Amino acid sequence: MVRTVKLDQVAFGGNKPFVLIAGPCVIESKALTLKIALQLADITQRLKIPFVFKASFDKANRTALRSFRGPGLKKGLEILAEIKQDVGVPILTDIHSVDQADAAAQVADILQIPAFLCRQTDLLVAAARTGKIVNIKKGQFLAPWDMTQVARKVEASGNRKILLTDRGTSFGYNTLISDFRGIGIMREIGYPVIFDATHSVQQPGGKGTASGGQSEFVPLLSRAAVAAGCDGLFMEVHPDPARAKSDGPNMIDLKTLEDLLVDLTAIDQIVKRRRPA
Repeated sequence: MVRTVKLDQVAFGGNKPFVLIAGPCVIESKALTLKIALQLADITQRLKIPFVFKASFDKANRTALRSFRGPGLKKGLEILAEIKQDVGVPILTDIHSVDQADAAAQVADILQIPAFLCRQTDLLVAAARTGKIVNIKKGQFLAPWDMTQVARKVEASGNRKILLTDRGTSFGYNTLISDFRGIGIMREIGYPVIFDATHSVQQPGGKGTASGGQSEFVPLLSRAAVAAGCDGLFMEVHPDPARAKSDGPNMIDLKTLEDLLVDLTAIDQIVKRRRPA
């Protein structure tokens, strides 16, 4: 039985419609981040898709030292707090160290544990103890069933508001592959499963000083994930991916998002209609 994880009017799991977690990879500026949030809120409201806005205040795992990381904790959280208030949407952001957990929890509704850090016990415990929903990305180096013990660390810290996210699995050099059996396997752990459609097409370090990506496959993988029964989709979007300061090659163009979501909603309705309550 998969636990339903609730966040105000948004519910992950069960036979609920898939939740869209979307936004830019990193906060590039307040104006751009707000623009993206407003457009996403408008699209999801019209399509009646539950929505959580995501953006990072710091990208601590960039390929190269000089890569853009974001505005940092204090300024980034101020921007996210304004978006939360002005747009009226829940917020997800990722944390990279124990000392960021409490500060981020003052603004974010969901704390995300990056894939590379998913086995860092102290980070998981710190996120759990905030009482916020904890979204844990499966490391590219882990099998789906390995996430059982990851989830247990959060449970043992007194928090059962857990989401598990699949973002692809390492398959040779600079390549990820998506095994959609993983969605079903991780749901057996007892928590809703999110599919990260844009990081799954990433080519880590593929450009030497930056990651590459194959964004043309995002729609294909998204449709497959929804058909496989995921409880939510994670997508990084941008109005001009070619000029994005982080993860541009695997981000989806905001202009193409609505048509894709229409298709995904139709698939989701078929899948959830056949899923036991």
